[in-house]
Order: sequence, then structure tokens, then C-alpha cells
Amino acid sequence: MQMKSGANRRAILTAAGAAGLVSLSGARAQTPKALRGIYPTRSTSSWPFYIAREAGIYAKNGIDAKLEFGVHPIGLAGLISGEIQFTNYSVDDTTAASLRDPTALVVYSSLLSKASFALMARPEFATIESLRGKRMGCGRIGDPPYHYTVGLIKKFGLKAGDLQWVPTGSDAAVRAQMLLAGQLDAGLITSPAWYALEAKGLKRITGLQEHPDLGIFTGLTMRRSYAAANPDVPEKLIRSHAQAVAVLYADKKSAVEIYRKYDTTANQPDSERMYDDIFENNSIDRIPLMPKFATASAADRLSADLPAALTFDYQKIMDMSVVRKLIGEGFFVSLFGEGIKAGQAKLMGESYL
Repeated sequence: MQMKSGANRRAILTAAGAAGLVSLSGARAQTPKALRGIYPTRSTSSWPFYIAREAGIYAKNGIDAKLEFGVHPIGLAGLISGEIQFTNYSVDDTTAASLRDPTALVVYSSLLSKASFALMARPEFATIESLRGKRMGCGRIGDPPYHYTVGLIKKFGLKAGDLQWVPTGSDAAVRAQMLLAGQLDAGLITSPAWYALEAKGLKRITGLQEHPDLGIFTGLTMRRSYAAANPDVPEKLIRSHAQAVAVLYADKKSAVEIYRKYDTTANQPDSERMYDDIFENNSIDRIPLMPKFATASAADRLSADLPAALTFDYQKIMDMSVVRKLIGEGFFVSLFGEGIKAGQAKLMGESYL
């Protein structure tokens, strides 16, 4: 996917240069490594992927990345089969897969720490408690919206069996359409899709950002055997995504334009609203260390269906060594400035090694 506007592309590259990206002269000496990545949702957690591709950041780091959309479980299945090399997956679903085989997958960095989901319902339902016995949408049983919804309703005295789950087989856009058509009573919907529902009279009961104790995280996930055979790739991807995050926070206009290339259902005002929400809440990680809180939260949500999640050794699938190496080299400070040092030090004490 190429930018149609040369002026916009120059603006992105200017922002990228200001953020301290690697030089083009160094990149020309590299032979780009072809990688295929799957993003499982058209939402904020995939935004660094989009920018890294469209701003040429992957290429500058020696990666020829092909990005494709695929709902759960396409991403994890593709990693395990070897058809893809990286994805941005929820800790919940990476955990569920790793309980079956703790040697298959590895998470190298955090990408998102504040999910932009809203629980949307037909206007006759005003509370979570009122949804008991009603039709709740999800992509499929066991996907991220399912796990996140289970964690949310637990806070209000409900469990998974108290709802009628309706798998839609697709992403939030389809759940939104089914809510409008009256085929669902409620569903957890990502931004910007839920903005349009609110404008059409559906009820926003609550949002996941209002429940930070739920600990919703996504991470850069790879197949362990591929990463072991290509040890330079995790660092190239982590550098690329961090540099893309720097561009995102520096250049709203270009970031929004890129997002709309990948989510064609998102209009300009809603995309800008989503950007402003990310900026205000720092939803996308500048320092991509995965905290232990992320796996503890996921284990709590999974435990009703998968009790082994509570005793699983998450050190087996969390490898923050590359991020810590980059921290030691001053990489993130060079991107984001001295002001991140305090937060960086705090995360160093809370994350996996």
C-alpha cells in the first residue's frame, strides 16, 4: 500500500526524522527481510503497524513487511503454521494458545495498554445487570472481545453463562451492524465503530478505559522457532513499531490519513476523535515493556474456562530482553525525550525480563 499524496508522505518522513529514526544511508546496505504480518483488529492496537508500513519505517529497518487483516484465530494459527511471522495479539489469546503448547509462541513487546472498546447496547438496556440472559455479540467464543466482556461483566456479578453469546465470525464492524439491525442486544465494540452507534441512539453502557483494573494488553507475538532462527527480526520489529509510535504522537494529520487507508469504514471526524482519545490516554505504549499485571489480568479472565491460566509460568512466553537492551542503549529516550525516564524506570521494575 503506497501513499497517494507525495506531500503527505514527505510530511510523515519529516516527522519520522524528527523522532530520531535510522538513516536511509544505513538502510540501503541491508537486504530487506520479507515478513508477513496479520493484524486481528481494525483499531488502535494496529495503528503502529499501519504507520510502520506506510511511512517506510519497516523498510528503513531492513524489513519488507506485508500486512493483512485476519480475525482470530487466523493470526495465531498462521504463526504456528509458519505462514506469517508476526502479529499484534491480545495477551488473553496468546495465553490460551500457550496453555496447550508453552513452547510455540513468544511475546516480545507490549503494543497497547488501554483498550478503546465500549460496551454498546440497544437503548432499552441501561446497565450491565440488565443484560442477563440477553444476546451478546463476539467474533467467536474465545476471541479478545469475548474474554474482555467476561472480565467486565464479572465486576457486576455476571458470568459467561449468564449471557446468550452470538458469534458473528468477524470484527467490530459486523457486530455494530447486527446491533443496529436488532440481531444483538449488546456487544463490545472498538473505536471508531462505536462512535457511529452512539450517534444513532444506541446506549454506551461503559468503556474499558474506565476499568483500568481489567488490564487489557496486546503484544508483538511471534513463533518461537522462527525468532530463534532469525534473532535480528524481533529487534527490527520493536524498533519499527516504537518509531511508528513516535510518528503517531507527533503527526496527527498523517496518522489519521494512514489509519483510514486500512479502515475504510472510519470517517474523518471519528478517526480524529479516536486519535485524540489515544493522545489523551497514552493508550499506545512508548516504552513497550509487558508488565506482569497484564498476564495476571488475563489469567483472571481466562480462569473460569481455563483454570490452568492461574498457575501458568508466564516467564515461558514473555521475553522482554530486546526491549530492555534498547532501553540500555537509550533508544527510547532518543525517540521520546528525557521525560520518559521515570516511567521507563517504573516499568523496568514491573515487567518480565
